[in-house]
Amino acid sequence: MQETWSFDFPTSKTPKEDLESLLKEKEKDLGIFLSYYYKKEGAVAEKVKLKPDLNFESETTGSFTLEFDLVHFNACLAIHDQAKEEMKMTFEIDPESEKIKLIGAYWPSREMDEI
Repeated sequence: MQETWSFDFPTSKTPKEDLESLLKEKEKDLGIFLSYYYKKEGAVAEKVKLKPDLNFESETTGSFTLEFDLVHFNACLAIHDQAKEEMKMTFEIDPESEKIKLIGAYWPSREMDEI
């Protein structure tokens, strides 16, 4: 599985600073996006922060790492665990549509076993 998420991202002369600002502003949306990776574990991602490794590979593509708290909670089983995690992301900026597409890590999904 590999999740993607898009945001509006108007063209500007300072894309790095604007991207850093956007990621801070969209902390809750990023938490939802990252939680898709951990839904089978019953965990959610919270307190999403950008690590200082934002890197543009070209004018419209690049990568960065998000750091977040991964929270497992189940009241019935008295579980409330919290751990630090991080995920490397890539991005593609489309100047024509003024959107940015965030692309999460690729996690291969296991097919059902044969009997």
